[in-house]
Parts: sequence; structure tokens; C-alpha cells
Amino acid sequence: MKVAIMQPYFFPYIGYWQLINIADTFVILDDVNYINRGWVNRNKILSNNGTQYFNLVLEHKSQNKKINEIRIADEPKSAVSNMMKIECTYHKAPFYSDVYPLVEKIISNSERNLAMYLTESIERICDYLNITTKVLRSSDLGIASDLKAQDRIIAIAGHFDADTYINPIGGVDLYSKNSFENAGVDLYFLKTGQLQYSQFENNFIPNLSIIDVMMFNSVERISEMLHMYELM
Repeated sequence: MKVAIMQPYFFPYIGYWQLINIADTFVILDDVNYINRGWVNRNKILSNNGTQYFNLVLEHKSQNKKINEIRIADEPKSAVSNMMKIECTYHKAPFYSDVYPLVEKIISNSERNLAMYLTESIERICDYLNITTKVLRSSDLGIASDLKAQDRIIAIAGHFDADTYINPIGGVDLYSKNSFENAGVDLYFLKTGQLQYSQFENNFIPNLSIIDVMMFNSVERISEMLHMYELM
């Protein structure tokens, strides 16, 4: 069994979905501390001058709180602002009519627990992209809370009797291959390929939110992109 484990992100980039797609089970790491100015509650889309952020407004966010302990602020104006940014940017995109209702449904979700909200958004996009990987939250697994970093990842892999753990390439310096081998788990890192597609008449800007990918590409084309990576 192949397992991948990541914090939940807000409409993450294509590499995140490649990671989900390659795994048999994807674990959302929701019982670790929230990181300020990370990707848990914000991302980037196109703008007239390049890129712009859109984000979830959070209540009393703190790096001393777990992701699943944080609530989304009840601010309808923020949801409206996000949707206006997306509409203004992408209303002429080729797949706007398919993607906008999906994004609207996700952003307008009344769930206020940050981890639950992001889990539901990930599941909805998986459905749209025909990704069938099982998605679970780490807080539901009963893994000892005193385990940190690599030890916790190995414990989660062991919970599923996984023989393979896959991590994004950015974490290559965080893990010891020998430690995973001693636990009977093969360690691989996923490096996203050089993906490029038309973004209107603009010069291509990579690694934007999955919203950008979906607005400009068919589900069939995105399915091809999901396999455009290197395992190291």
C-alpha cells in the first residue's frame, strides 16, 4: 500500500493532487500546529498584473493551535470577495462554466472547523478530477500525540501496514531513508514535471492554485497532468 501524508491546504497547486492521486490512502495531517503565512488558508490565482492572493479569514489563529482547533470566521463579505476575484479573473476561461459552480460550493460551505472545511474541499475536487484515493484525517487514527515529525509519519504509515511512503520533493532533507527502511517502508519523493498550459495571452505562471489549472484545462487533460512527475 502507498500512503501520502500532508497538511490540508486551501485549493493547493497541481503537485498536491499528484500526491493524492498516486497514493492508495491520503492522510490529511490536521492535528499538527497551524503555520502563519503558509498555504493552509490562502493561495494564489492570476490577476491583471500577475498573481493575487485569496484566503480564508480565521478566528484567533495561532501557531500554538492545531489546525483542527481553528475556526473559520463567519464573514460573508470574505466569501463574496473571493468569488468576485475568481469571477473577474476567469470568466472568459474555457472551463469557467464547469469550474465556477464547484468553487462557489466549496467557498460557501457553512462548515466552520478549518480542518473539516478543507477536508470537504479536497474531497469535492477529488470527485471532480475523478481521483479515487481514500482520504482520511490523522486526528481520526488514534496515533500517539507525543510522536513528532518523522516518527509520526512512520507511525501513520505503520497504521496502514504501508510498504511505501511518498512525500513532495521539498521534504527531501526532512526524512531519513534508513529510518523508513528499518520500519519496512520504502521512501520516495515526488517531483512535479514542467507543466504548462495557456493562461489567456499571458506568459505562463506556474504553481498557482488548482483553480487556475481547472479553469484552463479539461478533466481529461488534468488527468494526464496528474501523471507528469518523477519519483525519486
